[in-house]
Amino acid sequence: MAPFNTPGIVITGFKERPESILAQGNRLYIGTSTGNLHIHDLSDSTSKSDVAILTSSPCLLRLRKGLSRRAIDQLGYIKDLNSLVLLSETLVTLYPLPSFSPPTPLTKTKGALSFATYSSVIDTRSSGDGTTAIPTMVTQLIVGCRRRVVVYCWKDGEVQEIKEAALPHSPRLIAFLDRDNVCFAYSPTEYAVFSISKLAAVDVTLPIAPATSMGALSGLGNYMMLSRGAKSKPNIVRISETETLVVRDNQGFIVGVDGKQTRPDIIDWPGPPDEIAYVSPYVFSILPPGTVPVSEEGSSSSGLSTTPQTTIPAPVVQVVSPFRSPFHSPNSNVPANANCSIRLLTASLVAKSPLFLVSTPVDRTIATTEGSCVWKFEMKPWGEQIDELVQKGSYADALALLNTLDTAVLPDKDERCTRIRALNAVAQFRAGKYDDAINTFLELDLNPAKVVALYPERVAGRLSVPQDEWIPLFGGPANPTPKPEDSTSANSSDTSKEGSKEKIIERSPSPTGSVRVRSKTMFGSLLPSAAKDDDVVSLSGRRKAKQPLDDSTRAVEVLWRYLTDRRPKVAGALAAVNITSAQSHQWPTLSETSTEELFSLPNVPLTSLTPQQLIHFAQIVDTALFKSYLLYRPALLGSLCRVANWCEVSEVEEELRAREKFAELIFLYNGKKMHAKALALLQQDKLDPTVSYLQKLGPEYLDQIFKSARWVFDQDREMGLQVFMSEDVELPRSHVVDYLEKIDPQISARYIEYLIEEKHEDGGMLHDRLAELYLSITISAKKRGDNQKRDETYAKLLHFIDTTNHYHPARLYGRLSEDLYEARAILLGRMGRHEHALELYAYKLGNFQKAEEYCKRVYHPDTETNTVFLTLLKLYLRPTAKDLPNLLPPALDLMRRQSHRLNPVETLQLLPPLVSAEEVRKFLQQALRMPVCDSHVIREINKARSEQVARTLMILESRRVKVTDSRICPQCHKRLGSSVIAVHAPRGEVTHYQCREAFSKKLNSLRQS
Repeated sequence: MAPFNTPGIVITGFKERPESILAQGNRLYIGTSTGNLHIHDLSDSTSKSDVAILTSSPCLLRLRKGLSRRAIDQLGYIKDLNSLVLLSETLVTLYPLPSFSPPTPLTKTKGALSFATYSSVIDTRSSGDGTTAIPTMVTQLIVGCRRRVVVYCWKDGEVQEIKEAALPHSPRLIAFLDRDNVCFAYSPTEYAVFSISKLAAVDVTLPIAPATSMGALSGLGNYMMLSRGAKSKPNIVRISETETLVVRDNQGFIVGVDGKQTRPDIIDWPGPPDEIAYVSPYVFSILPPGTVPVSEEGSSSSGLSTTPQTTIPAPVVQVVSPFRSPFHSPNSNVPANANCSIRLLTASLVAKSPLFLVSTPVDRTIATTEGSCVWKFEMKPWGEQIDELVQKGSYADALALLNTLDTAVLPDKDERCTRIRALNAVAQFRAGKYDDAINTFLELDLNPAKVVALYPERVAGRLSVPQDEWIPLFGGPANPTPKPEDSTSANSSDTSKEGSKEKIIERSPSPTGSVRVRSKTMFGSLLPSAAKDDDVVSLSGRRKAKQPLDDSTRAVEVLWRYLTDRRPKVAGALAAVNITSAQSHQWPTLSETSTEELFSLPNVPLTSLTPQQLIHFAQIVDTALFKSYLLYRPALLGSLCRVANWCEVSEVEEELRAREKFAELIFLYNGKKMHAKALALLQQDKLDPTVSYLQKLGPEYLDQIFKSARWVFDQDREMGLQVFMSEDVELPRSHVVDYLEKIDPQISARYIEYLIEEKHEDGGMLHDRLAELYLSITISAKKRGDNQKRDETYAKLLHFIDTTNHYHPARLYGRLSEDLYEARAILLGRMGRHEHALELYAYKLGNFQKAEEYCKRVYHPDTETNTVFLTLLKLYLRPTAKDLPNLLPPALDLMRRQSHRLNPVETLQLLPPLVSAEEVRKFLQQALRMPVCDSHVIREINKARSEQVARTLMILESRRVKVTDSRICPQCHKRLGSSVIAVHAPRGEVTHYQCREAFSKKLNSLRQS
């Protein structure tokens, strides 16, 4: 691939010998060997080829004759001064444009050999506050003289102090690195980096070339050695602000501002280049005749050829691509006619600048007659260069070129970089560099469907794509141009060899045709008519790697790394939108989506995908992981099936069946809610796994549970009932009861018993249902004559209706038959109809004990049931039915046992006249001891006592004592007078109050004696 458009002649028939060229804007300045300056207008000229070359030439605007007495060696331009810099007669002179007068000779540059200019913008501080930054245009002109250097500087057009420094050698060529550092070329082997601020130079240190550095060219003989030694000259060109390219012999080195190599790799030319130029990011070089082997031009014979001519007998333009490491320039040579010399008179200062070459016939007569030609090389657009590299499969070259560009010159750089990195990863994968490829796929967040498509059908399924479709799948060209094989191993036919050689040395007999044909010959490989265009100008000619085995274990292991990296990240992205693999059955399956739709999923971060796209990613990743495990690591299948996954069942189930991986298949079915298939497999096994599986299914799969449980019931009814006694899930109880009742009412009754006892069910519906089931089973057993079953179930019914309160008695009572007296009695009691219940106990059942126990259960004092025993006694003593046995004995027994709960008066009133007192003696005794009788006696005693106390008080209150002035205290024998006194009962002795105690003791002692 040529990085430039088809070169064309911009000036033809130039009679003088050009020595220097300067392109500035739309002006082309050509300095000649006679000191004349030609100024051409390039604005209306376009590069042509073939016949059109002779019909187009830029307009000659001006010819300055005699601008110098000798050859104009070098041209330059200073924008600040709008002046042309001219080196001639070892003196640098400034010519203002467009008048060229008055010229300003720089007198300090006498003995000048070369010069270079450099312009930059710096921020200077204002003199006022010192904080405001003012952008200033700084232009530097450095002139290399004999053993010294002179530095001129202008700031915004104002000249600054001139600097001068001595050097150990004379700089033949100069190239700026940045504003402060300049590289000098003293000789073909000696270079130095000069610091303008320090005015000091540092020698460039280059590695010592090995003695056998010629390598493959060593067989060319002494001619090559002489050619390289005789014409070797210094070459230097600026690469960037920190690097410059220097040439020693046939090798190019990249050195930095410290004078040392910045990159370990070097550029190898077949011979020392005459001249070099740099148009970012390519290095152009002119190789002298006889240095380039014919094989490098793309049309050589094999190494076994005995053809005597082994080198191109003409100068060759070679393009080197330094943006890759190591430097790389296979088959990029453009041969010229053997009778022409070419010179590269301009060096590029900025990217995309045009490059001008001058071709001059070696024969002086022809040169005088036809003159020289000026060729113009213009770079192709960056996008076009990259597209051509991609078309040829040179993805690494395309990426390297992209890395040298800025988004300002290529707006879609990021999109291109992503696409080409993916294509390069595909090429690496094809070459067996699986780890590198997968690392790129992970970094780019590529659609996993495309990554999986690189694998065979056994792993990728229907996503698998043939190798010849990999590149289009990843966004590459549909029909990429195959990369050419290395010339050392290619075997071309004799016809192509001879034809190529004839093109190189082609001559035309006519002068008119010679210009045309010679031009075609000189750059024939670059013109559209060239048959070997792809081979000649390709920047890459590496041999294709051998195709690896598609199903190699190493490739699949790398796929596992990719899939296991994607899997948790996709799951995390789905969790962020509240989607889990348990919902996989709610989304379309992978098989329902076309491969075109899957391949069209975007290559963006997971957070930028829609939920549907994320689900497709998860399905692709898990399905591929599952299939690869199945083929290479079957032991890992179980763990993968047990965890949540998005695997596509239809892609793997047949393979699992074939390998008899039934346990893994069952787990997979379960995870995908495909319970019917899982249960169908389980039915081939024992009952326990089926029961365990059914116990874990939720109510949304009730129909499936009922369907599969029927098979379990047919095998073992006890196991079948265990299906509905799960502790993990809760099924609709009423539906289960209906289902079990259809199978067997007894099983349904046992299920309800389990709910009531274990689950503490208190709903009236299920309690009613259980009572009805007991009743139904009882009646059925009676009809079958199974008395044991009938008695057993009837006992359960009686116990249930007698001990629970969560059913509706009236509803069950209406279903009872007439002969179930005890059940009817219990239900009547539940409904508050105690008299009717006792009638059934006393009259129908004749069970007086149960009648009495019934009364004990319902009796509550101070409530409406406190007369229930009296009601039973009435039924005994005043029966409502006929033809009954004598009920007096049970009545008297009831009176003896429950006398404290019977009203004595009403009870005695119920007794028949012939009942003796002896028969009810115990009742009477108990009646008298009843709290009612005791209260009457206590009340009368309290009344009598109160009356007695009142009478005594009245008598005591009627007694008096008379105290006179002469009455004396019997204790102290003193007159009482008006002192406080105390009267002593019962005889009325009167003492002083303070003497009362002593007198009382005295009285007590007398009474005791």
